[in-house]
Amino acid sequence: MSQSNALDALIAFYETLSPEQVRQFSAHYASDAYFKDPFNEVRGLAAIERIFTHMFRQVAEPRFCIIERVVDENGAMLVWEFHYRVRLWGRGEAQLMRGVSHLKFNAEGKVIWHRDYWDAAEELYAKLPGIGCIMRRLKKALAA
Repeated sequence: MSQSNALDALIAFYETLSPEQVRQFSAHYASDAYFKDPFNEVRGLAAIERIFTHMFRQVAEPRFCIIERVVDENGAMLVWEFHYRVRLWGRGEAQLMRGVSHLKFNAEGKVIWHRDYWDAAEELYAKLPGIGCIMRRLKKALAA
C-alpha cells in the first residue's frame, strides 16, 4: 500500500475510532510500532491498544478530527482536534484538545513510529477543577 493510501486509511480509522475498533490497530500499525504522547511511551500493538482502550474508559464521546496534513517521503504530520467529555466530571461540558502527530511508515504502509505533541498544561491541566485555577494564574503571571 502506498504511503498516501495508508495515510488516508489511517485518518479514516482515527476519525471513526470506537471501542470496538481498537483491535483494528493491526491494520494500520506494525507489530513493533513505537508510540509516545505526554503520558505514555510504549512499543508494540498490545501496548498501543491498551492506551486507546484506557482513553475510552476515561472520556465520553471521544472524536478525532484531522484538520491538516503535511506529507513527505519519510512520513507525515497530522494536525488534529480531539473532542471529548470527561467521565469523571459526570460527562460535563464538551472539551477540545489540539495537537500534532508525527508518523513514520514502513515499506508496507504501516505506522512504525507515532509521536503525539500536545500541551498537557494548556489542553488538560488548566481545565481541571482546582488545579486549573492555579495553572491559569501561573500562565497569567508568566505572560509578557
